[in-house]
Amino acid sequence: MHVPTMAEMIAKGENPDILFWVGCAGSYDQRAQKITKAFATILHKVGISYAILGKEELCTGDPARRAGNEFIFQMMAYQNIQVLNGYGVKKIVTACPHCFNTLKNEYPELGGNYEVIHHVTFLQQLIDEGKIKMMENGSFKGKKITYHDSCYLGRANNIYEAPRRVLEALDIELVEMKRCKSNGLCCGAGGAQMFKEEEKGDMHINFARTNEAIATGARIIAAACPFCNTMMTDGVKNSNKEDEVQVLDIAELIAASI
Repeated sequence: MHVPTMAEMIAKGENPDILFWVGCAGSYDQRAQKITKAFATILHKVGISYAILGKEELCTGDPARRAGNEFIFQMMAYQNIQVLNGYGVKKIVTACPHCFNTLKNEYPELGGNYEVIHHVTFLQQLIDEGKIKMMENGSFKGKKITYHDSCYLGRANNIYEAPRRVLEALDIELVEMKRCKSNGLCCGAGGAQMFKEEEKGDMHINFARTNEAIATGARIIAAACPFCNTMMTDGVKNSNKEDEVQVLDIAELIAASI
């Protein structure tokens, strides 16, 4: 699969419809790379004109700002904004809620004004427009799936329905956890907690959240965030349920069903 960069496309005199913002997890984390590939596969199959920044893409600065290092955040943000504005980028799609929240809500005050869409919302739009057509007897049909709300998608940006509508298009049985939507429980990775040891307590938050997901009887935990995916996968391993329960990104579920 050839994934074009903005530099390549501009050199040819072409302008992609969307910029796919890959993010640090999607670029470097082996598990999250599969999510990146799944989303790129969907874009290819549907025939969407897109490009990535490649080596010109820096971290959005989200973990630095959440950890309290405003200087590093602004340094990274200004560099990214310079590159994005230089290419005249208008529309960005990303599979990471942390990148989504930062690009959408925090870059405008620094001069970065773009239409920013999370990949679940983009997938829902493609399904609604009839551009994504599911296989009639997909491998997930009738399966029990529960969805874990990412804090940066849900509470921070009020995106609750799009991921559920995408999952329902798979003809699955969606089972909700007791704590879901605006009452959902954080996986424990937000606010730069992904990169540090937890404070002392009597239980890891991701183990508690994964136990809630397993209690639904679902065989698949659907996520829409690479951080959530890592935390929930660790929770499944801790419960010794790896043979029974899978943690998959919504893009992976769709890529395997079209």
